[in-house]
Amino acid sequence: MNKLSSAEATSHLTRLVNFRRGRIEIAGKDVTMLVTLSFVVIVLALIANPLTNGVFFTAANRTNVLRQMTTVPGLLSLGMLFVILTGGIDLSVGSIVGFSAIISASATVHWGFPIWLAFLLGVATGAFWGFVNGTIIAVFKLAPFVVTLAMMTFIRGLIYVVSEMSISTRAFPGFTALGSAVIFGIPVSAMIMVLFFILGALFLNLTPLGRSIIAIGGNRETVRLAGISVPKGIITAYVISGVCSGVGGVLLASRLGNIQPSLGGAFELDAIAACVIGGAALAGGKGTIQGTAMGVLILAVMNNLLSLRNVDTYWQWVLKGIIIIVVVLIHSVGAKRRGL
Repeated sequence: MNKLSSAEATSHLTRLVNFRRGRIEIAGKDVTMLVTLSFVVIVLALIANPLTNGVFFTAANRTNVLRQMTTVPGLLSLGMLFVILTGGIDLSVGSIVGFSAIISASATVHWGFPIWLAFLLGVATGAFWGFVNGTIIAVFKLAPFVVTLAMMTFIRGLIYVVSEMSISTRAFPGFTALGSAVIFGIPVSAMIMVLFFILGALFLNLTPLGRSIIAIGGNRETVRLAGISVPKGIITAYVISGVCSGVGGVLLASRLGNIQPSLGGAFELDAIAACVIGGAALAGGKGTIQGTAMGVLILAVMNNLLSLRNVDTYWQWVLKGIIIIVVVLIHSVGAKRRGL
Protein backbone atom coordinates (compact mmCIF):
# COMPACT_ATOMS: atom_id res chain seq x y z
CA MET A 1 0.00 0.00 0.00
CA ASN A 2 1.24 3.50 -0.83
CA LYS A 3 1.70 5.78 2.09
CA LEU A 4 -0.54 8.84 2.17
CA SER A 5 1.21 12.09 1.31
CA SER A 6 1.17 14.80 3.95
CA ALA A 7 -1.40 16.76 1.88
CA GLU A 8 -3.66 13.71 1.59
CA ALA A 9 -3.30 12.98 5.32
CA THR A 10 -4.20 16.58 6.16
CA SER A 11 -7.21 16.40 3.85
CA HIS A 12 -8.33 13.14 5.43
CA LEU A 13 -7.99 14.61 8.94
CA THR A 14 -9.96 17.69 7.86
CA ARG A 15 -12.78 15.48 6.62
CA LEU A 16 -12.67 13.52 9.87
CA VAL A 17 -12.60 16.53 12.21
CA ASN A 18 -14.78 19.53 11.39
CA PHE A 19 -15.49 22.84 13.14
CA ARG A 20 -18.75 24.39 12.10
CA ARG A 21 -21.07 26.90 13.76
CA GLY A 22 -19.35 26.52 17.11
CA ARG A 23 -19.49 22.73 17.01
CA ILE A 24 -16.71 20.16 17.00
CA GLU A 25 -17.52 17.12 14.88
CA ILE A 26 -15.54 13.91 14.54
CA ALA A 27 -16.66 11.58 11.74
CA GLY A 28 -19.93 13.54 11.57
CA LYS A 29 -20.69 13.19 15.29
CA ASP A 30 -21.04 16.27 17.49
CA VAL A 31 -18.50 15.92 20.33
CA THR A 32 -18.56 19.56 21.47
CA MET A 33 -19.98 18.70 24.88
CA LEU A 34 -17.49 15.90 25.51
CA VAL A 35 -14.52 18.02 24.49
CA THR A 36 -15.69 20.95 26.62
CA LEU A 37 -16.21 18.78 29.71
CA SER A 38 -12.84 17.06 29.18
CA PHE A 39 -11.20 20.48 29.07
CA VAL A 40 -12.93 21.44 32.35
CA VAL A 41 -11.67 18.24 34.03
CA ILE A 42 -8.08 18.86 32.85
CA VAL A 43 -8.15 22.47 34.04
CA LEU A 44 -9.55 21.47 37.45
CA ALA A 45 -6.90 18.75 37.83
CA LEU A 46 -4.07 21.12 36.85
CA ILE A 47 -5.33 23.70 39.34
CA ALA A 48 -5.85 21.10 42.06
CA ASN A 49 -2.32 19.70 42.08
CA PRO A 50 -0.39 22.86 43.03
CA LEU A 51 -3.14 23.95 45.43
CA THR A 52 -2.75 20.64 47.30
CA ASN A 53 1.07 20.65 47.27
CA GLY A 54 1.20 17.75 44.83
CA VAL A 55 -1.10 15.51 46.89
CA PHE A 56 -3.83 15.45 44.24
CA PHE A 57 -1.94 13.23 41.78
CA THR A 58 -0.69 10.73 44.37
CA ALA A 59 -1.81 7.11 44.07
CA ALA A 60 -3.49 7.20 47.48
CA ASN A 61 -5.56 10.25 46.58
CA ARG A 62 -6.48 8.81 43.18
CA THR A 63 -7.84 5.71 44.92
CA ASN A 64 -9.72 7.93 47.36
CA VAL A 65 -11.31 9.95 44.54
CA LEU A 66 -12.44 6.80 42.75
CA ARG A 67 -14.01 5.46 45.96
CA GLN A 68 -15.81 8.70 46.69
CA MET A 69 -17.24 9.08 43.20
CA THR A 70 -18.61 5.52 43.04
CA THR A 71 -21.85 6.19 44.90
CA VAL A 72 -22.18 9.95 44.90
CA PRO A 73 -22.35 11.20 42.30
CA GLY A 74 -21.43 8.08 40.27
CA LEU A 75 -24.08 5.38 40.38
CA LEU A 76 -26.82 7.77 41.48
CA SER A 77 -26.12 10.05 38.51
CA LEU A 78 -26.37 7.15 36.09
CA GLY A 79 -29.78 6.17 37.44
CA MET A 80 -30.88 9.81 37.57
CA LEU A 81 -29.98 10.27 33.91
CA PHE A 82 -32.48 7.61 32.83
CA VAL A 83 -35.20 9.33 34.84
CA ILE A 84 -34.32 12.80 33.55
CA LEU A 85 -34.38 11.52 29.96
CA THR A 86 -38.08 10.69 30.42
CA GLY A 87 -38.72 14.23 31.61
CA GLY A 88 -38.90 13.15 35.26
CA ILE A 89 -36.88 13.60 38.43
CA ASP A 90 -36.10 11.29 41.35
CA LEU A 91 -35.66 13.07 44.67
CA SER A 92 -35.83 9.80 46.61
CA VAL A 93 -32.44 8.38 45.54
CA GLY A 94 -30.66 9.55 48.69
CA SER A 95 -33.28 7.95 50.92
CA ILE A 96 -33.10 4.73 48.87
CA VAL A 97 -29.33 4.67 49.37
CA GLY A 98 -29.82 4.98 53.12
CA PHE A 99 -32.57 2.35 53.18
CA SER A 100 -30.57 -0.15 51.11
CA ALA A 101 -27.52 0.39 53.32
CA ILE A 102 -29.50 -0.09 56.54
CA ILE A 103 -31.31 -3.17 55.20
CA SER A 104 -28.11 -4.88 54.04
CA ALA A 105 -26.37 -4.08 57.33
CA SER A 106 -29.34 -5.21 59.43
CA ALA A 107 -29.65 -8.42 57.42
CA THR A 108 -26.01 -9.22 58.22
CA VAL A 109 -25.74 -8.03 61.83
CA HIS A 110 -29.22 -8.63 63.24
CA TRP A 111 -30.96 -11.15 61.00
CA GLY A 112 -28.13 -13.60 60.37
CA PHE A 113 -28.30 -13.51 56.57
CA PRO A 114 -25.27 -14.59 54.52
CA ILE A 115 -23.38 -11.53 53.35
CA TRP A 116 -24.05 -12.16 49.64
CA LEU A 117 -27.77 -12.42 50.37
CA ALA A 118 -27.68 -9.26 52.49
CA PHE A 119 -26.08 -7.40 49.57
CA LEU A 120 -28.66 -8.81 47.16
CA LEU A 121 -31.47 -7.80 49.51
CA GLY A 122 -30.12 -4.24 49.61
CA VAL A 123 -30.10 -4.01 45.81
CA ALA A 124 -33.57 -5.61 45.60
CA THR A 125 -35.03 -3.02 47.98
CA GLY A 126 -33.62 -0.28 45.76
CA ALA A 127 -35.27 -1.85 42.71
CA PHE A 128 -38.53 -2.17 44.65
CA TRP A 129 -38.67 1.51 45.57
CA GLY A 130 -37.81 2.45 42.00
CA PHE A 131 -40.70 0.28 40.78
CA VAL A 132 -43.06 1.93 43.27
CA ASN A 133 -41.99 5.40 42.12
CA GLY A 134 -42.33 4.56 38.44
CA THR A 135 -45.68 2.81 38.82
CA ILE A 136 -47.29 5.68 40.74
CA ILE A 137 -45.98 8.23 38.24
CA ALA A 138 -46.79 6.24 35.08
CA VAL A 139 -50.13 4.69 36.04
CA PHE A 140 -51.67 7.57 37.97
CA LYS A 141 -49.94 10.25 35.85
CA LEU A 142 -48.77 12.22 38.87
CA ALA A 143 -45.96 14.76 38.85
CA PRO A 144 -42.57 13.04 39.38
CA PHE A 145 -41.38 15.86 41.63
CA VAL A 146 -44.31 15.45 44.02
CA VAL A 147 -44.23 11.65 44.04
CA THR A 148 -40.51 11.29 44.62
CA LEU A 149 -40.51 14.10 47.20
CA ALA A 150 -43.18 12.22 49.14
CA MET A 151 -41.28 8.94 48.75
CA MET A 152 -38.08 10.61 49.93
CA THR A 153 -39.79 11.50 53.21
CA PHE A 154 -41.64 8.17 53.48
CA ILE A 155 -38.53 6.03 52.94
CA ARG A 156 -36.46 8.19 55.29
CA GLY A 157 -39.04 7.57 58.00
CA LEU A 158 -38.90 3.82 57.36
CA ILE A 159 -35.13 3.87 57.80
CA TYR A 160 -35.58 5.04 61.38
CA VAL A 161 -38.30 2.42 61.87
CA VAL A 162 -35.81 -0.30 60.89
CA SER A 163 -33.02 1.14 63.02
CA GLU A 164 -32.94 4.29 65.14
CA MET A 165 -29.23 3.82 65.86
CA SER A 166 -26.16 3.30 63.73
CA ILE A 167 -25.23 -0.26 62.77
CA SER A 168 -21.59 -1.35 62.83
CA THR A 169 -20.55 -4.12 60.45
CA ARG A 170 -16.85 -4.00 61.32
CA ALA A 171 -17.13 -7.34 63.09
CA PHE A 172 -17.98 -8.86 59.69
CA PRO A 173 -14.87 -8.59 57.48
CA GLY A 174 -16.71 -10.15 54.55
CA PHE A 175 -19.20 -7.27 54.61
CA THR A 176 -16.57 -4.54 54.54
CA ALA A 177 -14.31 -6.34 52.05
CA LEU A 178 -16.22 -5.23 48.95
CA GLY A 179 -16.09 -1.54 49.79
CA SER A 180 -12.39 -1.57 50.68
CA ALA A 181 -11.03 -4.00 48.05
CA VAL A 182 -8.48 -2.59 45.61
CA ILE A 183 -7.05 -4.27 42.49
CA PHE A 184 -3.99 -2.69 40.84
CA GLY A 185 -4.69 0.54 42.69
CA ILE A 186 -8.29 0.71 41.46
CA PRO A 187 -11.14 0.17 43.98
CA VAL A 188 -13.44 -2.72 43.10
CA SER A 189 -16.39 -0.41 43.77
CA ALA A 190 -15.13 1.90 41.00
CA MET A 191 -14.88 -1.07 38.63
CA ILE A 192 -18.50 -1.89 39.43
CA MET A 193 -19.48 1.69 38.67
CA VAL A 194 -17.69 1.62 35.31
CA LEU A 195 -19.39 -1.67 34.45
CA PHE A 196 -22.78 -0.12 35.20
CA PHE A 197 -21.99 2.87 32.99
CA ILE A 198 -21.00 0.56 30.12
CA LEU A 199 -24.14 -1.54 30.51
CA GLY A 200 -26.22 1.64 30.76
CA ALA A 201 -24.73 2.98 27.51
CA LEU A 202 -25.38 -0.29 25.69
CA PHE A 203 -28.96 -0.46 26.96
CA LEU A 204 -29.73 3.17 26.20
CA ASN A 205 -28.28 3.22 22.68
CA LEU A 206 -28.71 -0.33 21.37
CA THR A 207 -32.06 -1.55 22.68
CA PRO A 208 -35.57 -0.46 21.59
CA LEU A 209 -36.60 0.07 25.22
CA GLY A 210 -33.56 2.25 25.88
CA ARG A 211 -34.20 4.38 22.81
CA SER A 212 -37.87 4.70 23.77
CA ILE A 213 -36.81 6.18 27.15
CA ILE A 214 -35.06 9.00 25.29
CA ALA A 215 -38.01 9.44 22.95
CA ILE A 216 -40.49 9.68 25.83
CA GLY A 217 -38.72 12.75 27.16
CA GLY A 218 -38.61 14.29 23.67
CA ASN A 219 -42.27 13.88 22.76
CA ARG A 220 -44.41 11.56 24.88
CA GLU A 221 -47.50 11.81 22.67
CA THR A 222 -45.58 10.87 19.52
CA VAL A 223 -44.18 7.82 21.31
CA ARG A 224 -47.68 6.77 22.37
CA LEU A 225 -49.07 7.19 18.85
CA ALA A 226 -46.20 5.05 17.54
CA GLY A 227 -47.51 2.16 19.63
CA ILE A 228 -44.72 2.26 22.22
CA SER A 229 -45.71 1.80 25.85
CA VAL A 230 -44.97 5.04 27.67
CA PRO A 231 -45.70 3.59 31.15
CA LYS A 232 -43.28 0.73 30.50
CA GLY A 233 -40.49 3.16 29.60
CA ILE A 234 -41.12 5.36 32.63
CA ILE A 235 -41.28 2.44 35.06
CA THR A 236 -38.08 0.98 33.57
CA ALA A 237 -36.26 4.29 34.06
CA TYR A 238 -37.24 4.51 37.72
CA VAL A 239 -36.39 0.85 38.36
CA ILE A 240 -32.93 1.48 36.89
CA SER A 241 -32.58 4.49 39.16
CA GLY A 242 -33.65 2.35 42.12
CA VAL A 243 -31.17 -0.42 41.25
CA CYS A 244 -28.32 2.09 40.95
CA SER A 245 -29.29 3.58 44.31
CA GLY A 246 -29.50 0.11 45.86
CA VAL A 247 -26.07 -0.89 44.57
CA GLY A 248 -24.71 2.46 45.72
CA GLY A 249 -26.18 1.96 49.18
CA VAL A 250 -24.65 -1.50 49.50
CA LEU A 251 -21.20 -0.31 48.35
CA LEU A 252 -21.33 2.70 50.65
CA ALA A 253 -22.37 0.55 53.63
CA SER A 254 -19.53 -1.84 52.87
CA ARG A 255 -17.00 1.00 52.63
CA LEU A 256 -18.08 2.84 55.78
CA GLY A 257 -18.60 -0.13 58.08
CA ASN A 258 -20.73 2.05 60.35
CA ILE A 259 -24.12 2.94 58.87
CA GLN A 260 -26.04 5.91 60.23
CA PRO A 261 -29.83 6.20 59.66
CA SER A 262 -29.17 9.68 58.26
CA LEU A 263 -26.99 8.26 55.47
CA GLY A 264 -27.89 9.53 52.01
CA GLY A 265 -29.17 12.96 52.93
CA ALA A 266 -28.99 15.42 50.00
CA PHE A 267 -27.32 12.81 47.75
CA GLU A 268 -29.95 13.51 45.11
CA LEU A 269 -28.59 17.05 44.65
CA ASP A 270 -25.14 15.85 43.54
CA ALA A 271 -26.74 13.26 41.24
CA ILE A 272 -28.88 15.90 39.53
CA ALA A 273 -25.91 18.29 39.38
CA ALA A 274 -23.70 15.71 37.64
CA CYS A 275 -26.39 15.07 35.01
CA VAL A 276 -26.95 18.77 34.39
CA ILE A 277 -23.21 19.48 34.19
CA GLY A 278 -23.00 16.60 31.71
CA GLY A 279 -25.52 18.29 29.42
CA ALA A 280 -28.76 16.52 30.36
CA ALA A 281 -31.89 18.66 29.94
CA LEU A 282 -34.27 18.57 32.90
CA ALA A 283 -37.14 18.90 30.42
CA GLY A 284 -36.20 15.44 29.12
CA GLY A 285 -35.09 13.87 25.87
CA LYS A 286 -31.50 15.13 25.99
CA GLY A 287 -28.50 13.64 27.76
CA THR A 288 -25.73 11.09 27.28
CA ILE A 289 -23.94 8.50 29.37
CA GLN A 290 -20.59 10.02 28.36
CA GLY A 291 -21.65 13.51 29.39
CA THR A 292 -22.94 12.27 32.74
CA ALA A 293 -19.68 10.38 33.36
CA MET A 294 -17.75 13.60 32.73
CA GLY A 295 -20.12 15.46 35.06
CA VAL A 296 -19.42 12.85 37.74
CA LEU A 297 -15.67 13.29 37.24
CA ILE A 298 -15.89 17.08 37.45
CA LEU A 299 -17.82 16.92 40.73
CA ALA A 300 -15.42 14.29 42.13
CA VAL A 301 -12.34 16.38 41.33
CA MET A 302 -13.98 19.51 42.69
CA ASN A 303 -15.11 17.82 45.92
CA ASN A 304 -11.67 16.29 46.42
CA LEU A 305 -9.90 19.61 45.87
CA LEU A 306 -12.14 21.41 48.36
CA SER A 307 -11.68 18.65 50.93
CA LEU A 308 -7.89 18.64 50.57
CA ARG A 309 -7.89 22.40 51.03
CA ASN A 310 -9.97 21.91 54.21
CA VAL A 311 -12.66 24.21 52.89
CA ASP A 312 -15.63 24.38 55.26
CA THR A 313 -18.58 22.22 54.20
CA TYR A 314 -20.91 25.20 53.86
CA TRP A 315 -18.47 27.01 51.59
CA GLN A 316 -18.17 23.82 49.55
CA TRP A 317 -21.89 24.02 48.90
CA VAL A 318 -21.56 27.67 47.87
CA LEU A 319 -18.69 27.00 45.47
CA LYS A 320 -20.39 23.91 44.07
CA GLY A 321 -23.52 25.94 43.33
CA ILE A 322 -21.50 28.63 41.56
CA ILE A 323 -19.65 26.08 39.40
CA ILE A 324 -22.91 24.33 38.45
CA ILE A 325 -24.47 27.65 37.39
CA VAL A 326 -21.39 28.59 35.35
CA VAL A 327 -21.32 25.22 33.56
CA VAL A 328 -25.04 25.41 32.79
CA LEU A 329 -24.58 28.92 31.40
CA ILE A 330 -21.75 27.64 29.18
CA HIS A 331 -24.04 24.87 27.90
CA SER A 332 -26.83 27.39 27.26
CA VAL A 333 -24.63 29.85 25.38
CA GLY A 334 -23.10 27.02 23.33
CA ALA A 335 -26.55 25.69 22.40
CA LYS A 336 -27.72 29.15 21.29
CA ARG A 337 -24.64 29.63 19.12
CA ARG A 338 -25.28 26.26 17.48
CA GLY A 339 -28.88 27.23 16.88
CA LEU A 340 -30.28 24.44 19.13
